[in-house]
Amino acid sequence: MAPPLFNWGVKDTHRGTPVVVKMENPNWSMVELEGPEEEDLMLTNSPSSGVSRDKGRGKNAKQLTWVLLLKAHRAAGCLTSLAPALVGLVAAVKRRVAAGKTDADTGGGRENENPAVKTRFYSCIKLFLCLSVVLLVFEIAAYFEGWYFGAARFQLEHLLWAPSFGVKGFFDWLYARWVFVRVEYLAPPLQFLTNACIVLFLIQSMDRLVLCLGCFWIRFKKIKPVPKGGGVVDLESGEEKGFSFSPMVLVQIPMCNEKEVYQQSIAAVCNLDWPKGKLLIQVLDDSDDPTTQSLIKEEVQKWQQEGANILYRHRVIRDGYKAGNLKSAMNCSYLKDYEFVAIFDADFQPTPDFLKKTVPHFKDNDDLGLVQARWSFVNRDENLLTRLQNINLSFHFEVEQQVNGIFINFFGFNGTAGVWRIKTLEDAGGWLERTTVEDMDIAVRAHLHGWKFIFLNDVECQCELPESYEAYRKQQHRWHSGPMQLFRLCLPDIIRAKISVWKKFNMIFLFFLLRKLILPFYSFTLFCIILPMTMFVPEAELPAWVVCYIPAAMSFLNILPAPKAFPFIVPYLLFENTMSVTKFNAMISGLFQLGSAYEWVVTKKSGRSSEGDLVSLIEKGPKHQRGSSAPDLEEMKEELRKQEQQKASKKKKKHNRIYMKELALAFLLLTASARSLLSAQGIHFYFLLFQGISFLLVGLDLIGEQVD
Repeated sequence: MAPPLFNWGVKDTHRGTPVVVKMENPNWSMVELEGPEEEDLMLTNSPSSGVSRDKGRGKNAKQLTWVLLLKAHRAAGCLTSLAPALVGLVAAVKRRVAAGKTDADTGGGRENENPAVKTRFYSCIKLFLCLSVVLLVFEIAAYFEGWYFGAARFQLEHLLWAPSFGVKGFFDWLYARWVFVRVEYLAPPLQFLTNACIVLFLIQSMDRLVLCLGCFWIRFKKIKPVPKGGGVVDLESGEEKGFSFSPMVLVQIPMCNEKEVYQQSIAAVCNLDWPKGKLLIQVLDDSDDPTTQSLIKEEVQKWQQEGANILYRHRVIRDGYKAGNLKSAMNCSYLKDYEFVAIFDADFQPTPDFLKKTVPHFKDNDDLGLVQARWSFVNRDENLLTRLQNINLSFHFEVEQQVNGIFINFFGFNGTAGVWRIKTLEDAGGWLERTTVEDMDIAVRAHLHGWKFIFLNDVECQCELPESYEAYRKQQHRWHSGPMQLFRLCLPDIIRAKISVWKKFNMIFLFFLLRKLILPFYSFTLFCIILPMTMFVPEAELPAWVVCYIPAAMSFLNILPAPKAFPFIVPYLLFENTMSVTKFNAMISGLFQLGSAYEWVVTKKSGRSSEGDLVSLIEKGPKHQRGSSAPDLEEMKEELRKQEQQKASKKKKKHNRIYMKELALAFLLLTASARSLLSAQGIHFYFLLFQGISFLLVGLDLIGEQVD
């Protein structure tokens, strides 16, 4: 029987179909409602129906009331879940603080970093924080004294020289002095720096807008690279169109201590659909862990027994990191007959037709040096951190790289999921160990020698995103420190290169300065330093359109390539500003060759995609027709069970860190928001409040998964 709340207006006889609705919250009971009767659906005034519209309206009104009541139940259930969520958040914060592990602890490749250099940036942030706290206390005292909290609009001369007696008079004189220093000495340089950052912000926003317009034009005109000589797989039907171009291809898989994902990459590469006699696979293992070495070597031997043309290489001395690994492998004498090399990192899983979609673009295109495929992510919906990363990388591939590839035939090599012409690598000078971004280095040098690049937005290669903030932070540090190292090294070569002035301008100003240096500089300086300082120096103004409207518009453009992520547009905007502290620190380290400029830490992998890939292999079974098959299925199942047991045991060893720079900036922004609230700044207060909260969540490592 229905609860008393639903008894009113319900007939004793139930001729309609009953509808059972189960509430999401278990605290609420199941409710049975009367479904619509046939008469309710006959809303006509015809005599034959015998049903009036008024009766139909009455029935519809009852059903609408039931729906509204159900919505009310659901809303109440959501409200009851807020309290447990808040308790869980407080408990998580307490665990972080009790653990006492901060980003200043050794580990993760930071042992050799200069402690003085490591704390210099943090000391500057602490100085701003202490200054803001002192000023907030001073301003609150002035507020209770009745002082005006906007820009100074009173006669300073009278207050500065008026005689003062007692504590109150001395405070008035002191505050007047502070206002005088603000107006005469602090506001002008702060306003100049603000205006300079606004100009840089507008230039970068215009560049972002032009890139988006270029992407829209490509979609509207349906422009995409087409092989000149034919012989490519049709992406819609999957059928081969006159495929006859099958040169000698080398496939390299560089890896280092990545036992979570080595199986998936080796299995995927060994299943590439290419003539067996024209494909050679090199597994380039730089692992220093003996257990990992033996596991990878056994996996290679297993595939060799199945007929795959695969070799295992291990370097005893790991000089030059990934660049040194690739350089060493390319020096092998047996590679002289190979024309192209495809590179895949350890967590990448190319589809079997990857080479048939990429290599044909080189046919009858002698000035083409690189074909780059797009990345796709198997764990993009794993947590909030991976969702936000997916937004960023979707824009990078679909907008930045696709537009640059179509219109100027140049973009930075992504380090993996690409096919190089070996002659291009040799012409550019080969792999060099001088920076931590060897992929961008070789791309810049190849472009200076006149080689062209192609980006294939419709050819995807699966990989995984970092699921913990610690791993993502280290990855972003390397990605933003390396380009600044490279810019210092390549600037003379770019100026002397025999390329057009437009290409030099694009490489120097757009590729390096605007997108690698100016973006993290103004993002951190404008939103994390200048904005809170203008709350204490209100004579220097930061317009609301800079704080809110333009960033919101740019975030909207960034999120267009990933439309499913639109609900995350506000967290994305806040998180990008939060990451600016890491990117700014990395940019400064690389530009001035500080302690962490040459830090290289392999991004931690979870191996989630490895399990899914192995399961799919088990379901499909071995492929004997290409001369190679999957390993023994029982062994693979056993390996899956072992991995699950290892993950279960690792959960007890996981922890989270507290990031001191992010926490210091959180309190700086929250202090500035309190000052903004006193002066009724409007949109500035809300931005500072939510930005401070986002810094607080990141500083306590409440975003992403835990780390080992």
